[in-house]
Amino acid sequence: MDKRLDGKVAVITGAASGIGAATARTFFEQGARVVLGDIQDQAGEALAESLGGPAHAVFRHCNVTSEAEVEALVEAAVSEFGQINVMFNCAGIVGAVGPMSTTPADEWKLTIDIMVNGVFYGMKHASRHMKEAGSGSIISMSSTAGVMGGLGPHAYTAAKHAVVGMTKNLAAEVGGFGVRVNCIAPAGMATPMVAEVITGNHQNLEDTIAALAEGSPLKGRAGLAEDVANAALWLASDESGYTSGLTLTVDAGATTGSTAEAPAFADYQPMMREAGKSGLD
Repeated sequence: MDKRLDGKVAVITGAASGIGAATARTFFEQGARVVLGDIQDQAGEALAESLGGPAHAVFRHCNVTSEAEVEALVEAAVSEFGQINVMFNCAGIVGAVGPMSTTPADEWKLTIDIMVNGVFYGMKHASRHMKEAGSGSIISMSSTAGVMGGLGPHAYTAAKHAVVGMTKNLAAEVGGFGVRVNCIAPAGMATPMVAEVITGNHQNLEDTIAALAEGSPLKGRAGLAEDVANAALWLASDESGYTSGLTLTVDAGATTGSTAEAPAFADYQPMMREAGKSGLD
């Protein structure tokens, strides 16, 4: 059976841990050659080696606040593997936290720099090659905080809303060239970043999974990095070949109102009518 990404070359930012690393493994297992970018050099190099080394996976130091480093990451795909078919803008942080009235401007700016400008640089340089090639899939990381309010800190929420907007606009620009652009909006998933928020220890995934499972709309089921990786796999593959401009939620239905508790209409009662009447008669 053919693998779903046979022959494709994918670039992933934020690839050394969490969702980025899970996606790198998934893409590799499905036949892609991968170019991994991150500021965590030791972890990134170890991951690339575990995925078969230079013939299949290469790592490059990449701080996404530097356009030159993001451009170099994209160019590495072309120089090492001859092409770029998939760009996954995955790098991110929690960023500035607290009331807007006390948020330091420099923390706000750095958060936006990483999560908006970093995505812009990836979109810019990947789309340039993909437009020329006449095909490609650009995927970016948004969040449920990018489609709702009150789910994340202000700078994080602003950035994730921006990713949704950039995704739609770039999809409109490059669709005529055969290039697709989508983003993924996960809820809180069991990753080191979320573990730090929930438990104060980025390595404590066990307690993080338990906490997320307890509050999940899907009974006993926490969201995992692999769930987002699988969503990215679909968007990267030809199976989503007629999908562009989409914000794909991976949230167990949370953004549509699903909760762990049954809704008020879960039990049958005769239909309610006008003036206190009920039933069909």
